[in-house]
Order: sequence, then structure tokens, then C-alpha cells
Amino acid sequence: MLHKMRRPAALSFLLLFLTATYVIAAFCPVQQNFAVGEFFNLRESFPHFLHKHLSLSADLPNLPRSRCPEFSGQFQMSTPGRFRTRVTLNGIVPLRTVIVNVQPVLEVYPGGQAIGVLMHARGVIIVDHIQVTCEDGHTRSPAAQAGLSAGDVIITINGRPAANEHTVKEAVEQAGREGRPVVLEVKRNGKSMYFSVMPVFCRSSRCYRIGLLIRDSTAGVGTLTFYHPATRMYGALGHVVTEAANMGPVELSEGRIIEAFIQGVRPGQRGRPGEKVGVFTQTSSLSGSIQINTPYGIFGKLERLPANPLCPEPIPVALAHQVKPGGAVMLTVVNGKMLEQFEIEITRVNIAGQTGRKDVIIKVTDPRLLGSTGGIIQGMSGSPIIQKGKLVAAVTHVFISSPERGYGVFAERMVRECGLLSEKKDGKLYGLYRDVSSKVCCKIRKRLV
Repeated sequence: MLHKMRRPAALSFLLLFLTATYVIAAFCPVQQNFAVGEFFNLRESFPHFLHKHLSLSADLPNLPRSRCPEFSGQFQMSTPGRFRTRVTLNGIVPLRTVIVNVQPVLEVYPGGQAIGVLMHARGVIIVDHIQVTCEDGHTRSPAAQAGLSAGDVIITINGRPAANEHTVKEAVEQAGREGRPVVLEVKRNGKSMYFSVMPVFCRSSRCYRIGLLIRDSTAGVGTLTFYHPATRMYGALGHVVTEAANMGPVELSEGRIIEAFIQGVRPGQRGRPGEKVGVFTQTSSLSGSIQINTPYGIFGKLERLPANPLCPEPIPVALAHQVKPGGAVMLTVVNGKMLEQFEIEITRVNIAGQTGRKDVIIKVTDPRLLGSTGGIIQGMSGSPIIQKGKLVAAVTHVFISSPERGYGVFAERMVRECGLLSEKKDGKLYGLYRDVSSKVCCKIRKRLV
């Protein structure tokens, strides 16, 4: 009896699943981004025997339904804009709804130059606890006893902004002399917390202390990914700058990038990532401000635009779906300020990914780079990846167990993050698209609601 009941239940579940799948595909719009001049083939996602029965329609407010029964399935984007299309079977049964975002072709100069990243955090970062030797010879850390942890960020002290290390030290000294505690406002995991700590007099340093090792800035070496000459906007690193103590993003107060000189490299080995060894050059041809620190890199404006002898002209930024597995090149610096091009292979493309950290997987194939660095090393973050004349991605991370391989983030994500390429959810729809047979299918100049 139980066996007989299972079969109808399984069939009912299968029917419900297929119905839900159809409804989602037919009536829930799918967003797709395309560049002006690019071809879009709707037929590729349908079985061949259905092709002659497919038709395309555009449903817009205050506009009669426009249909193209003889639509070939492939059309070319002519102008920037946004429009909704629906594919139907014999003009009756809906099969798929697609909202097409047609983007202008954005051109930027690829980077590859080594940069020094100098960031001042909002507040003062707690690096570690230290023991204070009191006058009676005992050692303790009042801050640790109060509950403060490495990675916490001191925002205010006694109600005043903790602008830098000097501000904190002055407030602790004054409170100690007056015999009262300091009240610290601390940010931990995005939440504000308050701690009261009584300073103690340190016998060795002859001043009042609370037992903390702090700092107010972060510095490191990375790579410039691109810059846009008209706006002077740039992108670099391809990933967020984090605080080492808690791996949380550095809350930026102010920051700058300047050119770096690579003195040498420590090659990467299995289980131990290598790194670039660089020094910052104040008199450089590259400098700029850091305005935002995001999951897809740091962004800001350049004061001085660098030259790129390998790419004297700007190149298009590829959209994510245009990136394909296969050969590519990476631009980076491994010696001094000399920008070089190295052969790599894109082994996997993950268009469906959401985080951006693992958009592409790359493998270094150039024997010169493998011989000098062992593959991807720290300091290469942000190195631009170029495929078929387009900027497609930037290097972000190395495989610890396999230094010749690494991850990359789509260049499209980076240019969107800094506002050079944006999607307008509600605005004019002015997409003009043509069937490959040159017949104009639709000309739309209304709003999508």
C-alpha cells in the first residue's frame, strides 16, 4: 500500500517542480548585460526543433504590443538603453522574459604598475595586548582585563575622536594623572561597544598606560588595474584591504597611492606564498587619492596619469559573459618600475558567482614569470588581465597549494563599483535593436516600470 502511494506523490512533486520551473523561466525576468554593437542570440538557449516556432515581442507601458513573427533569434545592439523582451511559442505560449541592459563600450587604460597603498583608518586599530610593569613590580594589561580585543577599532576616547595614536596616548596620560578611567568607544564586528579602563603607571616608561599596542595606518604593495583618462578614476588591487587582526575591512579615513619600486621578489612555493619587496617613491609619475575600499578593490582619482608603453591606447572593458577560457596576458612589475607582459591561461570562468573573489581561475604559463616568482605572489593583486584586446579581469589571490594558479575578479565588477559603468533601474528606454536580416524590430522610447 505504501509503495502504491509513493508513486503518485513522486509524480505530483515532479509535476509541481516542472510547473514552477516553467513559471520562473517564462514570467520572472532575467537581467542580461550587453555592449553596444554586440550580438545577442536568443535561440541558443532553446532546442533546434523549436526555432521556427519562436517569436519575439516587446511589452511596454502605453505602447501597443510589437511583434516580430519572422524574428531570426539574433540581433545586434545599436544604442545604449534598457528594454524588456519576451520569447513566445507561435506568439502565444510565453517561454522566457529577458530585460536587456545595453551598455556603452567603456575604454580604459590598463595598469600593471606597482603601487604603494597608504591608508589611514577611521579610528585607531588595536593590534595586540601588552603587559605593563606597575611600580610594585607586577605586570598586567588593564585593557585586556576590561575586555578589549585585538582587531577592535577605537573610535572615540572620553567622547573625543580617536584621530591617531598620539590622541589616544595623550588622553590616557591625562586620565591617569587625574586618577580617573578612560572611556573607549570601540567598533567590533560592525557594532559599537563601550569600555571603561583605568590607566596604570608604568615603571619602565614612566608614563600612564592601559596595555595596548595600537596603530592608525595600513601600508602595503599592490598593482594598479586601470584608469579612465577623462575622469581620472582608477581601480586597483581587485579585493578589499583588510585589517590583519580581525580580517575585517579597513574603515577608510583617508588614503593615497604612490608608485612603488620593486627591489626584489620572494618566490612562491607550495604552502608558502611569495611576495614583492618594494619601496615607495615620493617623486613618482603616479599618485592619487583613495576614496573607497570595497570588496572589488580600492578606487579613487589620480593626480598624475602614468604612461603604459605596452598599451599606448585605451582598450575596451569586457563584460562578464565575454570572458572565455583560453589564453590571455597579465601586466605587472617584478623588477624596479619595468612593466612587463606575461602569458597566462584562464582555466575557468564563473559567471554565476556573486562574491567576485573567484570570477576566474588563472594559471601562469610564461616560463619567465615562473622562473622569477614561481607564479602568483603577494603584491600582484590588481594586475590587469587582457584577452583578445579587452580588459577582462584582475588578479586577486594565489592558490597557497599551487602558486602558479590564482583567482581573479571580473573587470566589469570593478568599473561598476567605481561608477564608470552603471545600471539605471528606471529611466528612458531607448534601445534600438536590429535583426541580423537588417529589419528593424523595435524602437523603444518609453519608461519601464
